[in-house]
Amino acid sequence: MADIWRFGPVSDADFEPLLAIRIEVMREHLERVFRYKPSRARRIFRGHFGEPGLRLIMIGDETAGCVGFRVGQAEIKIDSFYLSRRYHNRGLGTEILKVLLAEADALGLPVELDVLRGSPADRFYEHHGFAVTGEVRLPRGPLLWLMTRPPSGPLRLLA
Repeated sequence: MADIWRFGPVSDADFEPLLAIRIEVMREHLERVFRYKPSRARRIFRGHFGEPGLRLIMIGDETAGCVGFRVGQAEIKIDSFYLSRRYHNRGLGTEILKVLLAEADALGLPVELDVLRGSPADRFYEHHGFAVTGEVRLPRGPLLWLMTRPPSGPLRLLA
């Protein structure tokens, strides 16, 4: 059974704890493709941190992670979905993603994201209805899969 959780707003004070969670979760995958550098991790996360739509994931008073849910005109982008390792393999990520997908379905918008090819995240998202729609290679870096999930359910809007 998943833990009782909630979303919370982010503040500048959350940057360092969330960066530590990002590094905890991503380091081994980035080292595998020779892309881990603390300065790069900080710079990339700082860029995402400042964009509207980043949510804290809280369990009680503890910060368990974060997720970016960026609502655009034609799609929603999910990024920076990080949960502290102690919450992995407990159903929490699935529960959170289902809430986000229900929000997207209520808006009638597809959801887009990108994942490091070969990471556990690509299988996780495929299991939840995402399909690979493209790929991009980062400059001097790894291959990312671009993934999309169309809106579903009775609230789907017609164009």
